[in-house]
Amino acid sequence: MTQPRERGAENDVRADPEPTVAPWGELHSLSMANEDYLEAIWRIMLEEDGAEAVRSVAVAELLDVSKASVNKALATLKDKGYVEQHRYGRVGLTEQGRAYAELLWKCHRMLRTFLEDELGVEPPTADAEACLMEHALSAETMRRWTRHLEGQGMVVKDFTDDSVHGASVHE
Repeated sequence: MTQPRERGAENDVRADPEPTVAPWGELHSLSMANEDYLEAIWRIMLEEDGAEAVRSVAVAELLDVSKASVNKALATLKDKGYVEQHRYGRVGLTEQGRAYAELLWKCHRMLRTFLEDELGVEPPTADAEACLMEHALSAETMRRWTRHLEGQGMVVKDFTDDSVHGASVHE
């Protein structure tokens, strides 16, 4: 799972001045930080057996940020049409948000699996570096890389229950 680059109460919200290259190859409207929040929501949904919506406090715990930071990110994601607020404050992904989050998570898993299995990178390092790399790959590059790795017999792992990213949402 992706992590915010800065820690501590005074640095909970990351501000990326320029949009990064989207996983599908176009400039997109989300910063790396907001992509991390979107991906975190998706991961929690998976960990909660496909829940339609998650608690924002679970996102804060997974990313090790304040609830205020999550609320600010959610406002941006909602304005851009990626999330919707449900009853009792739970947050769900729109169709567009789900597609974006799924692509980010797939890209992260492919990169981390490659770094660990093919290059022997230790899991915490592989995870952190996959997080950085996932924000720059085009969908076409990701598809080609995945096809190549699968052709070599590599299976992309599902790191859903992995706790390399700090606190698990199940703790």
